[in-house]
Amino acid sequence: MRNDLRIACETPATPPGLVGRLERFTGPGKSRSESIVEAAGLVGCGLLLAAGLWTSGAAADWSTVRLLVVALVGLDLIGGVLTNATNAAKRWYHRADPGVRRARLLFVAAHLAHLAVMGLFVLSGDGAWTLANSALLLGGAATVEFTPLDLKRPAAMAVWMAAVLINLFWLPAPVELAWFAPLFFLKLLVCHLVPEAPPVRRRDV
Repeated sequence: MRNDLRIACETPATPPGLVGRLERFTGPGKSRSESIVEAAGLVGCGLLLAAGLWTSGAAADWSTVRLLVVALVGLDLIGGVLTNATNAAKRWYHRADPGVRRARLLFVAAHLAHLAVMGLFVLSGDGAWTLANSALLLGGAATVEFTPLDLKRPAAMAVWMAAVLINLFWLPAPVELAWFAPLFFLKLLVCHLVPEAPPVRRRDV
């Protein structure tokens, strides 16, 4: 470990009001460096997604509403991967609190709405795709959540790879939506549900 890093799992206090609620959603105590990387990643990957949708022809073929929905879902997933991978989010969503497991699983379950929007609207009523991915999400989340602590990371990677492979071979989406399943399951099964002992730079604490 670098000399300017130390392990810090204490959860910083949050202020009252809207700012405090936002911090309790994304993770309190986020360092400036984390915020910069998060913002840069969101902008860079968001631009790559926009360029991909444009060059694939989706921007010309889809309705404005469909394109807007896909863009919002894509930005949510990109931002969610980055946010849930920060040390601040890891400390917050895996802190020692009896209600945290319920909060983690409710966060995952709320993303069934993403699957409903993508399957029933963007994919024109593909109920089989929606139900299959819902089962993969809930089954994968239960697997990771109830796996022993020392095995959570490889278990999460296993269920993430399984979900991606199943989507590629048996639940295919149009090429312009091939990014959805990898980012969706990465955000929830790997970034959100896997705890860590995050290092913090001394100058950031």
